[in-house]
Amino acid sequence: QVQLVESGGGLAQAGGSLRLSCAASVRTFGVYAMGWFRQAPGKEREFVAATSWDGATTYYADSVKGRFTISRDNVKNTVYLQMNSLKPEDTAVYYCASGRRILVPDDRFVEYWGQGTQVAVSS
Repeated sequence: QVQLVESGGGLAQAGGSLRLSCAASVRTFGVYAMGWFRQAPGKEREFVAATSWDGATTYYADSVKGRFTISRDNVKNTVYLQMNSLKPEDTAVYYCASGRRILVPDDRFVEYWGQGTQVAVSS
C-alpha cells in the first residue's frame, strides 16, 4: 500500500510560480513511476506530468510543457511539480499518482492517488 500526501497548493497570480510536493509513505518508493494529474471544475481529470522510477525520463502535457517541471528525490520519497508562468487555466485540483508503469498518456496505469491539493491562479 502506498500513501501519497500532497502539499504546496494555494493561490498565485498569473505569471507566478508554485511548487507542489508529494510525499510517499512506502519503503520501495524508487520502484514506482510517479506523476501529476489535475481536474478543473466541470472537467475530467487530465494528465499533467510523469517521471520514471529514477527520474531520468519525464513526460509533459502539451499545455504545461516548458512551464512545469517534474522531479523526484528517492531519498526523501518525494516527487515535486515546479509550476512557473502560471495561467488562470492552470486552476485545478492537482493529484499526485504512482504506479509501477510510466503514467502516460492517461491514468490507466495509476495504482495509488493522493487526496489532491487546490491550485488557483488569478488573472
